[in-house]
Amino acid sequence: MAYSSAKIDSSTSSLRQFLAHLTYNLGRISAYTFLGMFFGALGSIFTFSAQINGYFYFVIGILMVLMGLSMMGKIKFLTSLEATIAFNPLIKTLFSHLIHSKSMGSFYGLGLLNGFLPCGLVYFFLAAATTSGSFLLGGFTMAIFRLSTMPAMLGLGFIVGF
Repeated sequence: MAYSSAKIDSSTSSLRQFLAHLTYNLGRISAYTFLGMFFGALGSIFTFSAQINGYFYFVIGILMVLMGLSMMGKIKFLTSLEATIAFNPLIKTLFSHLIHSKSMGSFYGLGLLNGFLPCGLVYFFLAAATTSGSFLLGGFTMAIFRLSTMPAMLGLGFIVGF
């Protein structure tokens, strides 16, 4: 929502607005695909049995519940880690530069940078990428995850523009 309201001028053509949102989302997809490949490659180093995978998913499920409670303000779980990364001076400087630039490349860069920020839901999919035990399957897992969120993100971007 922030990039839509700060970067996209509602007086520009609908096509340019669509391309800006699409470019931003391609940056996000690129970041998550890279992360999936990285975690898939890490998973290929370790051999997970079906039982270990089950335990791994169980622990990730508990972490997701804790993240949900944290987002509701009930507990403070991983909040300091996420705040430390999100409010890092270098990250803030990059975001500021990209937000104020009107070039189409800045939309991609902003999506790419946003893709590397912590997000509770992503942790589960990174765990799935890790247990795939494959560089390619890990990347594919994350790419499909991000592609499935793209329609909602494009829609939200357009709604904010109104």
